[in-house]
Amino acid sequence: MLAPCVIGILLALAVSIFAATIRLDRDRAFYPTVTFVVASYYVLFSVIGGTASTIVAESAIGATFVVVAAVGFRRTLWLVVVALAGHGVFDLLHGFVVSNPGMPAWWPAFCSSYDVTAAAFLAITLRRRPDTIAPRREAARRE
Repeated sequence: MLAPCVIGILLALAVSIFAATIRLDRDRAFYPTVTFVVASYYVLFSVIGGTASTIVAESAIGATFVVVAAVGFRRTLWLVVVALAGHGVFDLLHGFVVSNPGMPAWWPAFCSSYDVTAAAFLAITLRRRPDTIAPRREAARRE
């Protein structure tokens, strides 16, 4: 299972570096949107697997990560770091929590590696460039 981990790390770095290079990550919505997408894949796999109970379980779990990322978008992107890293941990525990017959065997290792790498990249970005993607106080007060 080393290959899915390496691919997940490399893909997360490629996406994050590309987004930073073209300044796409300057938009506060970038990493929350990434989190929404990664949280939705298990729901997709449950639809492929075809069991209603798995769809409900995966939807509820995915919604938790979406809510944390959405609150992070509005308040502080550090919550998005928590959501991405938390999803990475969840990937490793997924098989103990939900049985999802539509999920590829390699997916948890790949997704965990991607999520943790993306979370680390965002955390480093927040530490190095806090003003570029931090919420603007005056804009937050108007909304």
